Amino acid sequence: MADWGPVIVATVLFVVLTPGLLCTLPGRGRVAEFGSMHTSGLAILVHAVLYFALITIFLIAIGIHVYAG
Repeated sequence: MADWGPVIVATVLFVVLTPGLLCTLPGRGRVAEFGSMHTSGLAILVHAVLYFALITIFLIAIGIHVYAG
């Protein structure tokens, strides 16, 4: 039985936290911009830290497991 939990969580978080796709933290003119499709080095760093924190919480602290088959 394969554990698909980490794969699903990582894929969803990657799509949601891609800078510029849904939101950009920090934005160019504001703290947060939504759907701007623009990014910066600082926004990439902030999104990477958020990704690491959320994936650590979901996979290690909560322990999400999805078994298929």
